[in-house]
Amino acid sequence: MTPLPVSASLQDYLEAILNLSRTVGTVRVTDIASSLNLAKASVTQALGVLQEQGMVIHERYGPVTLTEKGRRVAMTVSKRHAVILDFLVEVLGVDPASAERDACLMEHAVSSKTMEKLVRFMEQHTRRDKVEESSEQ
Repeated sequence: MTPLPVSASLQDYLEAILNLSRTVGTVRVTDIASSLNLAKASVTQALGVLQEQGMVIHERYGPVTLTEKGRRVAMTVSKRHAVILDFLVEVLGVDPASAERDACLMEHAVSSKTMEKLVRFMEQHTRRDKVEESSEQ
């Protein structure tokens, strides 16, 4: 995994847009503000920065759409989040609510090298669990 080209807070916006597009389809500023518990003005300002960086398309009062570049970054953030969340819950036994909060914080702080190792570890852990399950049957 390569380092991400935007700040942690902008990563959160991209991840929220990706998640909302999967659940509600058309994403609006109000949806993002509600999802991230922020003011619409803050979201609009951040979208301006993301648009300047070529990560989103947003017309005033219109829907918000990820560009291909924005989608790639959002998918990377989403994958980091999912791997960390799985590790916290499945390996460490952290309760899901705490793990969710912690994964949101950790996804931005973990280096690319550490993420690669964590992904490999979780792939091996998952394979090992599947082998153990099939041998028990």
